[in-house]
Amino acid sequence: CKIDGSPNNLSDVEDPFAKKFEVLFCGRVTVAHKNAPPALIDECIEKFNRASCTKQSDCNSSSQQHETASNFGGFSFSDKFRSVFQPLVSEEEEKRPIRKSFSQPGLRSFAFKKDLQGGSQRSSSFIRSFEEDAISLNLKSQLIYGHSVVQPTDIAENRTMLFTIGQSEVYLISPDTKKVAIEKSFKEISFCSQGIRHVDHFGFICRESSERGGFHFVCYVFQCTDEALVDEIMMTLKQAFTVAAVQQTSKVQPQLCEGCPMQSLHKLCEKIEGLHPSKTKLELQKHLTTLNNQEQASVFEEVKKLRPRNDQKENELVISVLRNMYEEKQKDHVHVGEPLTENAVNEAPSSASRFRLDTLKNKAKRSLTESFESILSRVSIIMLMVIVVTFTEDCVTFDSRFRQTTHKPFCAHYFSDYESKHSQQAIGEDSPVRTRRHSWRQQIFLRVATPQKACDSPSRYDDYSELGELPPRSPLEPVCEDGPFGPVKEERKRTPRELRELWKKAIIQQILLLRMEKENQKLQASENNLQNRRLKLDYEEITPCLKEVTLIWEKMLSTPGRSKIKFDVEKIHSAVGQGVPRHHRGEIWKFLAEQYHLKHQFPSKQQPKDTPYKELLKQLTSQQHAILIDLGRTFPTHPYFSAQLGAGQLSLYNILKAYSLLDQEVGYCQGLSFVAGVLLLHMSEEDAFKMLKFLMFDVGLRKQYRPDMTILQIQMYQLSRLLHDYHRDLYNHLEEHEIGPSLYAAPWFLTMFASQFPLGFVARVFDMLFLQGSEAIFKVALSLLGSHKPLILQHENLETIVDFIKSTLPNLGLVQMEKTISQVFEMDIAKQLQAYEVEYHVLQDELIDSSLNDNQRLDKLEKANSSLRKQNFDLLEELQVANGKIQNLEATVELLLTNEGKLKQSILTLEQERAALLKTVEEMQKKIGDTDGKPLLTRQGHMVAE
Repeated sequence: CKIDGSPNNLSDVEDPFAKKFEVLFCGRVTVAHKNAPPALIDECIEKFNRASCTKQSDCNSSSQQHETASNFGGFSFSDKFRSVFQPLVSEEEEKRPIRKSFSQPGLRSFAFKKDLQGGSQRSSSFIRSFEEDAISLNLKSQLIYGHSVVQPTDIAENRTMLFTIGQSEVYLISPDTKKVAIEKSFKEISFCSQGIRHVDHFGFICRESSERGGFHFVCYVFQCTDEALVDEIMMTLKQAFTVAAVQQTSKVQPQLCEGCPMQSLHKLCEKIEGLHPSKTKLELQKHLTTLNNQEQASVFEEVKKLRPRNDQKENELVISVLRNMYEEKQKDHVHVGEPLTENAVNEAPSSASRFRLDTLKNKAKRSLTESFESILSRVSIIMLMVIVVTFTEDCVTFDSRFRQTTHKPFCAHYFSDYESKHSQQAIGEDSPVRTRRHSWRQQIFLRVATPQKACDSPSRYDDYSELGELPPRSPLEPVCEDGPFGPVKEERKRTPRELRELWKKAIIQQILLLRMEKENQKLQASENNLQNRRLKLDYEEITPCLKEVTLIWEKMLSTPGRSKIKFDVEKIHSAVGQGVPRHHRGEIWKFLAEQYHLKHQFPSKQQPKDTPYKELLKQLTSQQHAILIDLGRTFPTHPYFSAQLGAGQLSLYNILKAYSLLDQEVGYCQGLSFVAGVLLLHMSEEDAFKMLKFLMFDVGLRKQYRPDMTILQIQMYQLSRLLHDYHRDLYNHLEEHEIGPSLYAAPWFLTMFASQFPLGFVARVFDMLFLQGSEAIFKVALSLLGSHKPLILQHENLETIVDFIKSTLPNLGLVQMEKTISQVFEMDIAKQLQAYEVEYHVLQDELIDSSLNDNQRLDKLEKANSSLRKQNFDLLEELQVANGKIQNLEATVELLLTNEGKLKQSILTLEQERAALLKTVEEMQKKIGDTDGKPLLTRQGHMVAE
């Protein structure tokens, strides 16, 4: 949400010289003066804490207030606030030296009239404004005063912002909403300060317009990760203010006239601003002594007439009288940049007349503009009244009378009368010159949009006779029958039932309009999403996906419950080899990640905390400088990332920031921005973060980004060994010129080839990365070097070889790219990579051992022996525990077997009893049959048989 009336367009914020910092927006406080004491920030934080407590107590006291949510000034107030500030510090920390705060140098506003208007509303003491205990944050006080005194931010919302310091303005950009939250020019900022107890907080005071008219001063408070960042921000602000002040002084100085009466009044206002009324009175008396006796007497008489009650009122009256006096002087003043010479004195009357003429012109323009605006405002009010009245019962009579006397909107009457009067004055009543002609299209428009008056003269259409027969007039216009207006039937009064039907119809139409508006918004959002997706996928595919392959992918992706179904590995491998449709690529990557999780049921031990993505975005990262610097270097030519602090860069910043907070060991490393950028081009921001987490932790890429870079060194060794085994002549050529793989292959591994190669090729590399893991990177590197071996062997020095690999190799054609990808699917180097990794560790141990003497080697072996012995003991203990568990399980099995035998014996006994009972039943049935002469199976017999 927007904090003030700042623009949403991020393209207006582009400034290549701007410095960006990530801050946490804490809230704002309305203050009484544009300057403040050094303890301002600490006082604001205490105000926020008090406001939070007040809000919580209000919510607990009333259930209705608990259900009410209000939003003022761009901030949403939830039911509960949580303090976002540090607790009160100890006495030792309070003894720290007070940090210096500074006011903005040399950038004072010339709008002193507004200062005088708002002066009566300000308190004479700034500190007194912070000692008020009653801070009302309920709905009623908000509506009465128009703005709240204290506005802390809602803890549930994402309050992290990018604080951008430009050449003449300060911006606060929300990476979450991708919009500008605050835009303040340096002229509006009057004070900047850092906290004394809360050294990781800072803020600034700026002037804002009030809803009641006039203006008020607001202090914005922010929090940073640490004190060093606040120091950097304050230093940057100070430098920016100084440079802007110098530039403004150089521009404004030649335009100033030191002899201007209004300039002297402005200097007086600057001198007395912020002074106590008694000191202000002394300064005004000193200034009055510079006037002549007549002017002093007039000021004294004017002030005496109004009889001021105190010094404050008297000072205001004196300033008002001086302003009127200097304004009168300004009318006859001649602007002079330098002391007047004799020639200048002679030319003074002409220049004075010229300045008077300019003044009159400006007044005329101003009066015309104001009159035009007042006319338009009156017209809008009248039309609004007409619309409202038409829904009432008296509307019929009023509307009928209105239509009888008027057949145009008020503005049409005004301009037609104005035009007719001026045309008559210009050409006269008997002039043969006709008025301005209208085309037949304009005539139709005028009849439909602004109905003409009735035929008040027979020559009404004389000017349009040559256009042929005109179409009928507007139905709103009465037909000219008997006289200029003709008889008009009076409209009958609408009955209450008709009025209710009219209201019902209006309500239904309003509901339909609202629904249509929602549908339009949905369509617009859908169109924006499609356009944004089209912009993201703006790259050339190297493997055009056939329709049959696309259908195979769509069938697999649309399988119900696919996240729990294991698909055929060969089928997936074949589908990836034949191609991946670009518009389904992001979903296919998520599908491959799901299949990986099904294949590896037990995740790796190094799994991150399951912190929600949105919660990570609410925190501040210490890696912000490195991330912000690399944003502009990541895909600088791609349209989605090219705009400075555009939607693409802000989304990329969010992903990298969230990962730096999730993985504290890695934080942020160069190269991660390209990996996250490729993911972001194919899926949403949150999904891209999940896939980055999958690649780093599950696939194991995070090892190469760790601070020690040990895994990256192992990878460089593995690549060299692959070249040695598969392309011996190329390996010898590179070794002859002392070209190690770190000179050209390190960016390949750290960015997954994204920093140098086309996006279509990089997308195919990511297809194989999700399918085969990190092994695919070695395959691609080996295939690239092997396929270009003849060209590399032609170069005979280090510079040309490295330049070819870095510059020419990435620009290979589509055919060569497709050939490289096909070779990768046919390679299998998993066993070699494992062997080379073990070989690297063995060689490393040998190298360490060779640098040690006998005693050191003996100590090392003893330590290794003791470590192995300890591991052996641990394993023995685990083995004993396992044997104990096995014995317990065996005893349990024996017990279960014994119980099973007993149960089997019971079953045999029961079966024998059942057979005996069945035999008895048969015998009884026979006896019953013999006695009755026929067999009879009674119900009881059936039951016994069963």
